[in-house]
Order: sequence, then structure tokens, then C-alpha cells
Amino acid sequence: MDQSRIIHILEKITSVKVAVYGDFCLDSYWIMDERGSEVSIETGLKAEAVSRDYYTPGGAANVVANLSALKPAAIKVIGVVGDDMHGRELTSQLQNLGADTASLFVQKDNFNTYSYLKRHVNGKEEPRIDFGVYNERSLDTDQKILASLENALQDYDALIFNQQVIGSINNASFIAQANALFAKYKDKIVMLDSRHFNGQFENTYLKVNDREIAALAGEQVVEGESIPVAKVKEFGRAIFEKSGKPVFATCGERGIIAFDQQGFHEVLGLQLKNKLDTVGAGDTALSALTLCLAAGITPAEAAEFANAAAAVTVQKLYTTGTASGEEIIKTGTEPDYIFNADLAENERSAVYYPGTDFELCAPEVLEKLGHIRYAVFDHDGTISSLRQGWEEIMEPVMMKSILGRQYDTVDAGTYNKVMAQVKEFIHKTTGIQTIYQMEGLVNLVREFGYVPEDEILDKFQYKEIYNDGLMEMVNKRMEKLAAGELGQEDYTMKGAVAFLYQLKERGVTMYLASGTDVDDVKNEAQMLGYADLFDGGIYGALKDYTKFSKKMIIEKIIRDNNLRGNELAVFGDGPDEIREGRRAGGISVGITSNELQRFGHNPAKRPRLVKAGAQLLIPDFSQYKKLVNLLFQENVNYAEA
Repeated sequence: MDQSRIIHILEKITSVKVAVYGDFCLDSYWIMDERGSEVSIETGLKAEAVSRDYYTPGGAANVVANLSALKPAAIKVIGVVGDDMHGRELTSQLQNLGADTASLFVQKDNFNTYSYLKRHVNGKEEPRIDFGVYNERSLDTDQKILASLENALQDYDALIFNQQVIGSINNASFIAQANALFAKYKDKIVMLDSRHFNGQFENTYLKVNDREIAALAGEQVVEGESIPVAKVKEFGRAIFEKSGKPVFATCGERGIIAFDQQGFHEVLGLQLKNKLDTVGAGDTALSALTLCLAAGITPAEAAEFANAAAAVTVQKLYTTGTASGEEIIKTGTEPDYIFNADLAENERSAVYYPGTDFELCAPEVLEKLGHIRYAVFDHDGTISSLRQGWEEIMEPVMMKSILGRQYDTVDAGTYNKVMAQVKEFIHKTTGIQTIYQMEGLVNLVREFGYVPEDEILDKFQYKEIYNDGLMEMVNKRMEKLAAGELGQEDYTMKGAVAFLYQLKERGVTMYLASGTDVDDVKNEAQMLGYADLFDGGIYGALKDYTKFSKKMIIEKIIRDNNLRGNELAVFGDGPDEIREGRRAGGISVGITSNELQRFGHNPAKRPRLVKAGAQLLIPDFSQYKKLVNLLFQENVNYAEA
């Protein structure tokens, strides 16, 4: 999304007045630390020590927190709390957010403020303790709420109608009377987000997730089931045609789809490298969507803005976070999109170009072929296998760095939990500069907390430790290469060098761009005998790491040569180069290489390359003649390949 448009939307939002009806909840976080526990003299039982506790708005209150972060002109809350300490704390927090709480009614009988106690032990959330499960809202409270709803529909630009708690609407008459109000003020923006009553309200805009929209369409939905995007589009169109009001379907990492009179508008999810916590992301999207619509922004652009806002929230751990304007600008400007998420997770849906092993992830790419003049190649895992096994070097470096002195003694469960996060981090960051991976390592060391702050190294020191281990392995292989014990074919992907010569014959200017240190890349390419083919240059990580990235190289090629997107092809086995090639409008060819045997398909690489935007996937370059025929639209006889 263009930064100027985000700023424009943020400015428009400041004039919006919005009201929120819903289940106002308080989220309580207790961080437990058994080191402070002692045995009670009175009971003989071991007490559980709390090292830190904090309280944040939850449910509809978190919607208010998200609205407040975007600074609208006014926020009004409509709902009910109990006559208890949770209700008083929640009311105070809502007031501190700038909300008008005059219509947050206190029901003294048969009602406890909805509150959810979340205990965290060693970074893991324990089973929740819930307050307010047996609430019964009185008819008198309902009437007060309905009167406030009508006032809000008269005086405010939009109303969010948010229902999350089972049984929070316990009188059927309330739904009928609310519908009468929505019919009376049918030209007003009423954004419905209801976990249990979506099908019972009328004359509302609708925010649902993929499972909710399927259920509304009459589909049987299994808990936790992911509904294919194609199905979501089918359901969304049908529901919009029935209601005539915009519908927004959130699909997790697959983004948001908006439905209106123009059809559907798909906004892809964002690729995020940090650890994620999806709690509260729906509230963020709901708030952003409503503010945008009330400010006169189209449903399509509102969905794009809300998508960026939700991407901010999911990166905030152990809290129901919010997204500020500054954070949305940072995340929403030139984002990394997730492409073809359904296809990425289901290889059974793969479609192959006839007569080849080439998967067509984006069949429309065929219309762009035949014009390639420039090509950018990643090195390790794409052409060279000299560094095959780098992950096995990085994993123990990260594990020892994170666990510190407890590496040899920590229990197996903790060790495996840390290992899972390390593997996921390496998986997400494959292909980027090592220094950025080490930057992430510093964050992981600090997050897990096993190493004292004054003993945590910086990213350059961690990189040195990793590089020492890696270069020990690489140098042994280089020695065998120099001695003639092994040759070029033993350290390159099948057909890769022959393919490079084919491109050279066709006048393609080639660039080598690697996240490895530049001197090492040049030396390894020279030793393997193809450095001179890269007449565009060989690039790698610099001491001043901010002055090199694959994005910079690709942008420079396009700028210096005044290219159209279809004149550039990008080849790589990591998401970084594939993503940048796709962003630049080029042809992105992912290599799902099995680096150990130097030919064949590695299924572990496929999902991340598809999500990064690969339009074409190949296992290696063994069918390089067929690949040349396809990319250059030449008349090569497949029988010769």
C-alpha cells in the first residue's frame, strides 16, 4: 500500500465518531516464577509466586483499544459490567483510552464482569480461569443498551456490534429489537462481528472469518478447519447478494477478502518473520475496517489497511495488542505478501507444464515469457552446493546461544520447544543475509531469558561463531576441489552450469546475488568455474550490511536498464530473492533443490517458495533445454532434452 494513502486514511479517521456495543472483558496476565514459591505454614501446600501481573482490555474492550490507537474523534462504549473489581478496573481502562463510558451499565445481580485470567509458566500459557460464565443479562439492562444503541445510530458515524461470549445475549427479544433499530437506520454503518449470531441480524455490514462465512452459507465446518480461498469467495458473493451490504472475510495468514457491488477484492496476507500471536488480530481488523468505511474509504482499500493493521498486532506477544498509525505505515508500506497459501500447503493441487517437472504456481506467467534480457541468481542451493548443510551448523550455534550454560542440563521438553522455534526461524529466514539472521538470534536469546543480559553477544559476535563453524566445513570441500579430488559437477546443482551457458548464448546479462559475504561468494564462484559468466556482477553481504540486499540489486537492474518486468528473471531456492523478483514484476523461478544429492525435489522448500511468490517451480536444472524453450518461447524439440 502506498505510504501516502496510509497517511491519508489515518488523517481521515481522525474525524470519525464510532460507538461500540459488545461483550466488554478484562484480560488478566499473571507471569509465574516458581523461584519465589514457598510452602504455606497454614496449609502445608506450596504457594505459587507471581513475578509480574498486568491487565488489558479484552473482547469488545480490545476493539475500543484498537480504535483508540488510531485516534478517531470520539468513541462511545455500550454494554454491561458487574459490580466488582474487574468491572471497576475495566471501566477505568476504557476511560483512559478516551472512551465515553456513560452507557457502560453496572448490573449488580447475576452478572460478573467477563474476565479471563491467563497464567504463564516458563513462557507457556496455562489453562485459563474464566469469570462471568454464568451471567444472565436482565431485561432492564437490555432496554438501557437498546436506548443507547439508538442514540449512537443517531449521533455517531458508525456502530460496531461485537458479540464474542457464549450466552451473552440471553433474551431473544433483544435481537428482534436490535434488528428493528438497524432497519430504522439502515443507511448507517453497523459493522457486525458476532461469534454466535451472525445469521440472526439484518441490515448490517459483516466481518467474519473463513469458518464463520462457510457456516453462514450452510456448510458443515470442523473446528480448526481452513476453508479454501476459492470457497470463501463463493460464499462471500452469495452472502453479499443476499444482504446488499459489504462483507469482509478474514482468512488468517491468507489475508482479507472484501465483497461489494464491484465484486470481490482479495488482499493477500503478509509474510512475517517474527514469532506470532494471533490473539486480538480480529479485533484490530474490525476496528480498522469500520473506521475506514466511516471515513469514506472504499471496502477494497479498507481491507488493505485492516490487513496491515492486523499484521502489526499478531507480532505482539503475550498481550491483546493494538496497531498505531506509525506501525501500520511501517508494516503496510511495501509489504511482503503471502501468495497462493492454499496451494503452498497442498502439493496435490500442483499443476505441471506439459512434458516437464515444472510446476506452474501462477499460470498467467506464461503470457509474460519470451522477453528475458537479464537474470539474477541466488548462489547456495540454487547453483552451488558447497554450503549444503549450513542449517546443521546454524542450529547448534543458535541452540547453544539461547540456552547458554543450561544447554547440557535443560529438560528434554524445553530443549525440543526451543529447537522447534529455532528451526521455524531458520526456515523463515533462508536466503537473507546472515547478519539479519544473527539479529534475530539476539532477539531469541533475550526472549527465552536463559542467558543473563550482560552475557548476550551482539549480532556480529554471533555471526563470527557461526561463520567459523561454516567455513571449517566449506574449506574442507574447497580443498578437495583444489586438489582435483572432486570437480565442478560434485558441487553444483544438476544442469545449473549448462543452463547458465544457454543464457549466455542468448545474450542474457547475469547477476549472482547471495546473502553470503561477498568475498566468499566471488571466491567460490571462481573455484567452481563460472564466475566469468556473471557479467552483470557478483554481489554478497558487505561489512556495512545495510548497503546490500537482493532487493537493492533487483531495483538497480530495473532502474539502470529501464526494464519492463517481463525482461527480468530471478532464480533461487530461498524466499528472499523470489519475493523481490515478484515484487519487481519479474519472472520468479523457485528451485526446490535437494542439495544433498544435487538433483531432485526437496518438498520442504516448496511451501515457502510458493508463498514467496514463485510463479514457476523446478526441482533442478536437469531439464534445462525444456526450461530454455519455455522461458524464451523457442521451438526446441522436447525429445532432444
